[in-house]
Amino acid sequence: MNNFEYAQPQNLSELLDLLRFESEKTELLGGGTDLVGLMKKMIVTPDRVVNLCDVAELQGIQRDPQSGDLLLGATVRLDELFEHPHLESCGALRDAIAGTASRQFQAQSTLGGELLRRPRCWYFRDGHGLLADHGRMILNGDNRCHAILGNSGPAKFVNASRLAPALIAIGARALLVGPTIDDRHELLLEDLYRTPAREGERENVLWPHKVLTHIILPTRPDVTSATYEVRHGEGPGEPLAAAAAALQLEGDVVRDAKIVMGHVAPTPWVADEAAGEIIGQPISDAAAEAAGYRAVASATPLKDNQYKVQLAKVAVVRAILQAARLPTGGVYA
Repeated sequence: MNNFEYAQPQNLSELLDLLRFESEKTELLGGGTDLVGLMKKMIVTPDRVVNLCDVAELQGIQRDPQSGDLLLGATVRLDELFEHPHLESCGALRDAIAGTASRQFQAQSTLGGELLRRPRCWYFRDGHGLLADHGRMILNGDNRCHAILGNSGPAKFVNASRLAPALIAIGARALLVGPTIDDRHELLLEDLYRTPAREGERENVLWPHKVLTHIILPTRPDVTSATYEVRHGEGPGEPLAAAAAALQLEGDVVRDAKIVMGHVAPTPWVADEAAGEIIGQPISDAAAEAAGYRAVASATPLKDNQYKVQLAKVAVVRAILQAARLPTGGVYA
């Protein structure tokens, strides 16, 4: 690990001052569950590390008195999110947090850090860069855990966030602030992510001098949601495929829906065509199955990860059924 300067700002103004210069050589530290390991392996070598956890404006969960939206601070810990009474109805988010199966991780990891978690791609983690020789190393090597969707370019990794699909499905927005405290930019959470086309680009659109301060969560009492992950087994390991579904139901008929897949593409994958299969239809096993097939219809698996197509389909089917409070079954089908 290289020597680096360490800063611990107490408020947002101090934080933005630290980001104003040489921000490309600065890394932001939340719970440290990801950054510390990357620094130890010399994958990232910042000149400055800025600890966000004492920045007062990034803490806490509040309800906007006018809109009723929830403001989730970027440094809120996952266990706090899981236990907060305002989030008891957010089934997809609670499912995703519970799926981490690690109380230590939940107590240490922050919301912002989890959403901006760097890819788990072993080529990236072994120092070959995010695109690993413009994707050629991945195509020719072991690509069992890589992307089956959105992989036509050099990026073959999968987005590492387990919470992003859930939050996107229920309509979350991201609040970015910088370079000054009055410069505020709000965007749909799915628009925070991008697929890099060249080495040096990151997997998100956090421009220099900006910081993610809050996730804005709309209050939707008419929406029910769930996340379903397909994993090797119980434990904190990364899922092989995941999906989150948010349904607006009128009786048993789906009036609106959003389905987002995780760990199958370089970004959280919004499956609009799959949602279209169930909108206007009574929720049923057959409707969920049709949505699952549509979700993976455009998949382009690599030589070692054809199996992920079936697992992604299963995740979509079961997320829909779980969101509708219907039995999901116990065998991959």
